[in-house]
Amino acid sequence: MEEQTVIADLTAEAAEVDQLVAGLDTARWASPTPAPGWTIAHQIGHLAFIFRIAGMAAAEPEAFRAMAAQVGGGFDAAVNAALDDYVNDPPEALLTRWRAERDAGIKALAEVPAGQLVPWLVNPLPAPVLAAAGMMELFGHGQDIADALGVRRTRTDRLKHIVAFAVRTWDFGYQARDLTPPDVEFRFELTAPSGRTWLFGPADSPQRITGPAADFCLLVTRRRHPDDLALRAVGPDAEHWLTIAQAYRGPAGQGREPGQFA
Repeated sequence: MEEQTVIADLTAEAAEVDQLVAGLDTARWASPTPAPGWTIAHQIGHLAFIFRIAGMAAAEPEAFRAMAAQVGGGFDAAVNAALDDYVNDPPEALLTRWRAERDAGIKALAEVPAGQLVPWLVNPLPAPVLAAAGMMELFGHGQDIADALGVRRTRTDRLKHIVAFAVRTWDFGYQARDLTPPDVEFRFELTAPSGRTWLFGPADSPQRITGPAADFCLLVTRRRHPDDLALRAVGPDAEHWLTIAQAYRGPAGQGREPGQFA
């Protein structure tokens, strides 16, 4: 994890998502997104809540631990329930709340001393890793908003933080399905938007994933079906992984259908 840049890149990614919704009228906020049952307002409300609890974890760890203990294993249900506190706001009020909670969360993460762990849902994390998780959330939910608006997003090498986080959490897809991960490290060879090559894992691994980093991020956030991505797998474990990959804990969700997007 490139700790010196992740906060700046998180800030930039959040600003890009903000630009997607800043000028929308009330009707567009109610537009459905590819996530079943979720409008654009749901997507921004979810992001606001995630940044709110990340800021709490960083700045008020005891309050976060108390909140996490209260919801226990029902955290996904708690996240969904929290949406009611956001989506019923008028769009102008929701936009204001999103910006305030985004900024407070990023500021709190930036102020965590180097090397100090931040409590999180299962295990404590270094603040830069939690910031990378925030970038993953922005990427996935921002993609849903862009798809709803018919906007094509510009990819940058800021994606490296998301790629590194997804490699770190490569076994989440197995956990979500009660499967045992294979006893082998994967090799990831991904091409950055700039054309650079990003390498993770042992060079001699028989299980290998290659392709564009942007497609990899779409895969692990389950915003595109593997059939619609230019990713390639070598080895049976890697081939299976392409079908279950996810960079977030909890249920995999519905995902996307082959050919759903041009």
